[in-house]
Amino acid sequence: MDVLLLALEAGAALAALLAAWLWYLAGQRPQRRVSRHERLDAADINRLVVGMNRSNLLNRRAALATAVSSALVALRFAAGLFAG
Repeated sequence: MDVLLLALEAGAALAALLAAWLWYLAGQRPQRRVSRHERLDAADINRLVVGMNRSNLLNRRAALATAVSSALVALRFAAGLFAG
């Protein structure tokens, strides 16, 4: 049972670190600001859309890693209640 508890704790810690790293990556590239006086062409719009899509993808992955971490912590607490 000790091995199971240790595995749950290690998994939760790794998932939390993964979530933190993914959120760091998502926030690392700021979006390009556009002036209202500026004329946008197709390349500008494409860069903006690609940047937003990449940020959204990293945020979704970070949220999933956070959910996994929370689930592992909950399982660790449940296993600790039933073990002792």
